[in-house]
Amino acid sequence: MANREALRELQTRLAERMQAARREQRGQSWLAVECRGHGLLLPLEQAGEIFPPAALMPVPHTRAWFIGVANLRGGLHGVVDLARFLGLPEPATADMAREQSRLIAFSGALGLNCALLVDRLAGLRSTEQLRAVDQPMHHNGTRPAFAGALWQDVNGRDWQVLDLAALSRDTQFLSIVA
Repeated sequence: MANREALRELQTRLAERMQAARREQRGQSWLAVECRGHGLLLPLEQAGEIFPPAALMPVPHTRAWFIGVANLRGGLHGVVDLARFLGLPEPATADMAREQSRLIAFSGALGLNCALLVDRLAGLRSTEQLRAVDQPMHHNGTRPAFAGALWQDVNGRDWQVLDLAALSRDTQFLSIVA
């Protein structure tokens, strides 16, 4: 019970900080999330509301990463398991802590009723807290258009920017039919 209250408090503080960061026009700011141990940065202006995991209605004949639709504040949203979509390896143990997982809705400005399932929230990050690093070359020499800059924090952890606007236009992301 204490964990749930602490998570709600964290979510409330993050929502307040997200609003404040949106008003400030200093450097870039992101919502930091984790998926299977990988750090991802979602641009604040592209991220919408944060929701606890909701009841999902499965949709037949869709790709494995499209895990269903959910009613989020009265709006029907497609839900994508972000780790699966990105092809991140499955964890060694099946005991993923679902109580820390969250749904991150796309901003209404993107015009896509979609939410991403992430393993956990990791707070807010800004350019003042990170330094840009060179991206390693992919095996085929290309990167998806939605893969933004790579940043590193003071502890040496890498954080990959995920451009939600580009993701909302990605043909693979939009092709949910299996």
